[in-house]
Amino acid sequence: QVQLVESGGGVVQPGGSLRLSCAASGSIVSINAMNWYRQAPGKERELVASITRGGSTNYADAVKGRFTISRDNAKNTVYLQMNSLKPEDTAVYYCYAEGVRTVAPGTINYWGQGTQVTVSS
Repeated sequence: QVQLVESGGGVVQPGGSLRLSCAASGSIVSINAMNWYRQAPGKERELVASITRGGSTNYADAVKGRFTISRDNAKNTVYLQMNSLKPEDTAVYYCYAEGVRTVAPGTINYWGQGTQVTVSS
């Protein structure tokens, strides 16, 4: 069984920074894309950033220039460096691993449990 564990959330003032981490554990052979989503109260879950196994990245327009996604394939871990945070970045942030290949046949996608980020003065 594969588990995703996020960490690094918290409360920060506007203009501040946080770094989220998501570590995947289990009998993992490889992970295709790793993503960060977020969901604010009363809103739908939205894609924040994604990174392929080869390192290609994609960002939502709202976070371009402020957030940076990276990954360590050897550790099956993805990071999200968030700078210049704004109150509208407040949300639960979820890690989503796509195309997880284990010792079993086929691939499966997995969600983490989420970590709260609150940007407030």
